[in-house]
Amino acid sequence: MTTEVILHYRPYESDPTQLPKIVEKAIQDFPTRPLSRFIPWFPYDGSKLPLRPKRSPPVISREAAEDVKQYLTISEHDAKSHNYDCTVDLLEFQPCLKKQHLTSSHALKEQTNSGNLGKQSEKGKQHNRRSWSISLPSNNCTEKVSPLSKKLQDSLKALNLHSLYRARWTIEHTICNSQTLEDIWTKLNQIIRHNELPSCNATIQRHLGEIWVFCDIMYCEYVGSLLKGRLALSGKINLFVHKYGVIFSM
Repeated sequence: MTTEVILHYRPYESDPTQLPKIVEKAIQDFPTRPLSRFIPWFPYDGSKLPLRPKRSPPVISREAAEDVKQYLTISEHDAKSHNYDCTVDLLEFQPCLKKQHLTSSHALKEQTNSGNLGKQSEKGKQHNRRSWSISLPSNNCTEKVSPLSKKLQDSLKALNLHSLYRARWTIEHTICNSQTLEDIWTKLNQIIRHNELPSCNATIQRHLGEIWVFCDIMYCEYVGSLLKGRLALSGKINLFVHKYGVIFSM
């Protein structure tokens, strides 16, 4: 095997005795050094684990174990009996812009419906809580879902959003077409219970005068069309995505 070497040198370094030495030095093998042997930081003789706790684990008596088991049973029963809202502090479920107040006529209508005229009874407090409705997974309605429109696809592409991203339709009291928010909520619950809305869950925000319907973006146009038709809504509904705001309307 032959090796061709081209040497570039400056005019003042044209000493014929030095040039061969430079070439010889350039093509010699690079020096190597052996790696040092790895030595673990702990002693290990292969017969026992290197680390061992100094104390034995605590021992619990049978009577104490029964007491703990009974306490856990009571605690679990109390937790199930409490009705609480676990989404209060979650940003995903917060509105983009909170409304400062509702119109006086609408507020009066909501108070009449909730039985809170004059004083707040225990029944009224229960009625004013946010209510949730959740759909079960079903393949029946997903077969009817059409591909997303070009306008929505362009919007998703611009925002780099996946079609499985979670979005929210907002139904405001102003587009309920002479119906109360409670009427719309009752109809919506019936639709969801019959599994006509894929991947949906909904909540009524009475203090905002809104109903929020959550769904995957891939089903949002189908869900929006069904909501407008079945609930007889008279205006536009907006599709809200967390951190991006309103991305679509229909």
